[in-house]
Amino acid sequence: MIETKVLINSVEKVKNFSAAISAFGAECEIIKDYNIIDAKSIMGIFSINLDEPVTLRIHSDNPEILEKIKEWIAE
Repeated sequence: MIETKVLINSVEKVKNFSAAISAFGAECEIIKDYNIIDAKSIMGIFSINLDEPVTLRIHSDNPEILEKIKEWIAE
């Protein structure tokens, strides 16, 4: 399992992030406070506050996933 912080604080970023993460077969979740959202769901992502980085949990150990989403990773 991989966990990282991502920042997807605009409509365009959400659309592009969801498309990129949907290309992988692994289950992916966004965790914000007590909410756990399917990272592949655009509507789900918009249901939480995106002003700050959120935790992305990827149920895979494939490091290629991080390479594909590096533009959204918050450092």
